Amino acid sequence: MPLEAGLLEILACPACHAPLKEADTELVCTADGKDCGLAYPVRDGIPVLLVDEARRPA
Repeated sequence: MPLEAGLLEILACPACHAPLKEADTELVCTADGKDCGLAYPVRDGIPVLLVDEARRPA
């Protein structure tokens, strides 16, 4: 279920404050380089923007 465009525009990665992009069932940090790249889950249409819940990049 896609998030509203307005919501996605104001959300940012809690770890590095870079914009997020939607990918399947998660929001992925768009930070350049290897500094972050965390992927945050979206559960029941609600983004879980907690660093402890994020998936680390492979």
